[in-house]
Amino acid sequence: MEDFGVYAIFGVDEPPQQILRRDGWQSSIEIQPGVQLMVLFTRGDWGERDSVSVELADERNIPINMGKLTPFNKCLSWESGEDGVWASGATLNVKLNGGTTEFLDPALTLSQMECTPECNPTVPALKECLGKRKRSQREKEEEEMNEGRGKENICPNASEKVTPQRRSKNSHRGGQTRLFSQQEQQTAASSSQSHKAKGKQAKNPSQTAPLEKPSGRWGQTLCPIDPQTAIMIGGQGARMQFCKDPIWKLCTEDLSWVPAETLAEGPTPEARIGHTATYDPESKRIFVFGGSKHKKWFNDVHILDTQTWRWTLVEAQGKVPPLAYHSCSMFRGELFVFGGVFPRPHPEPDGCSDSIYIFNPEMAIWYQPIVNGEKPAPRSGHSACVMQGRIFVFGGWDTPVCFNDMFMLDLGLMEFSAVKTSGTAPSPRSWHGCAVLSDCSFLIYGGYNGNNALSDAFIFNTDTSCWSSLTLPQLNSVPRAGHSIITMPITYKQGSVNEQEELPESAPQTLLVFGGGDNEGSFFSDLFTIPVEELKD
Repeated sequence: MEDFGVYAIFGVDEPPQQILRRDGWQSSIEIQPGVQLMVLFTRGDWGERDSVSVELADERNIPINMGKLTPFNKCLSWESGEDGVWASGATLNVKLNGGTTEFLDPALTLSQMECTPECNPTVPALKECLGKRKRSQREKEEEEMNEGRGKENICPNASEKVTPQRRSKNSHRGGQTRLFSQQEQQTAASSSQSHKAKGKQAKNPSQTAPLEKPSGRWGQTLCPIDPQTAIMIGGQGARMQFCKDPIWKLCTEDLSWVPAETLAEGPTPEARIGHTATYDPESKRIFVFGGSKHKKWFNDVHILDTQTWRWTLVEAQGKVPPLAYHSCSMFRGELFVFGGVFPRPHPEPDGCSDSIYIFNPEMAIWYQPIVNGEKPAPRSGHSACVMQGRIFVFGGWDTPVCFNDMFMLDLGLMEFSAVKTSGTAPSPRSWHGCAVLSDCSFLIYGGYNGNNALSDAFIFNTDTSCWSSLTLPQLNSVPRAGHSIITMPITYKQGSVNEQEELPESAPQTLLVFGGGDNEGSFFSDLFTIPVEELKD
């Protein structure tokens, strides 16, 4: 087989160019402003190489997007206005991981032919502070061209209070305005000046040490697969950039993280937020469905077999719309998807769903059941959990309304009913965390109310239909939204590290909380645990 190489195509009329020719090379390639399309792909024997890291950065060396080529994902593409644009030029950094690393060709720089694009909108990584200032004509044109693009991905946390307004032709359901704090903008501005001062040196690939834990993010999923392991997928971090470290494996014995993007074979899901990851303990598979990425919307189903560690993209029959910020519950081997945001043709606002779609993995088919009773209003960013053959749906968002109502779907009768609750109920919210604590109780923590991220916590008892508030400094000290919370058995070690006691049938549980964003525009990478015994209402 021919020697390994990495190739690039810049524009539909340009031939492929080999940009990486020998083991261990890394390249810094200047992208001219006129380039509207770029495709990277590999060809040849991968040998001992495990991946090719790819980073696209703007003229200030601020990342526009990240990606990775692997033996099972051999192609990446970018289009102007889709995953970021390079109106003022950009830099493509390519680095080979694995194999021999003794060769280096820092002078490999390809200069592409300039052309005049038909449309070349720009989306700044950070907007200036939203005050009373006169906008330039260019800003107005950019705003018009970017209207309706991917607002469902904007982080809900705000440093200034925003009162949700009623929908208009140009507003998006399910998306809130992201306002950066002055401190974050000043940091970005000083960083920009620093990069400009360095000139060409800022174009060189940065040498960064491997991450020991996931970067700060919101909108990810954290999915337990056994008493000692959970898998994290996706998320979005600072400057609305999708995380370059999208998949991690968490070992709960010592709370250590392992990068897992290249651990599994097969086509990995594209970076996204607002998706769901649901584990089936019978088949030992994770089902990843939906989500969004900028103006892209997904209705694909990716399956990770945790026994063979292989990804599979399902070719499903039946129709299901692209959805983000929906809920997905596993019951008797089928996925029950409810609500979420779906796209509509511009300039129509994005819509919220009140429908249920069921995916049958055995038949690889989507279908809609006949549902009776009092159905919840359309919503997104809500929570849902399965308990005793029932799905409990709480909260959510449908611009301009945030909900704090509770509905129950009886999975035997396929009948919805509103739950009349007592006690101190949570205030209206979306993007909160929800975790089952016992056979008859679940936890609601944090979220976003349209103005601020929240830090309060509540427990709902399904037997008494009663809410109770929970005061716990570890939970209540920091507001967060778009975070992940799960419960897992507490594992005990006996004697040596390698010896474990068998877990009893009713093993004690611990609550794990990861990530999310706060009111200051910060994104968390912390992970903390709380014994469920401390959460008793």
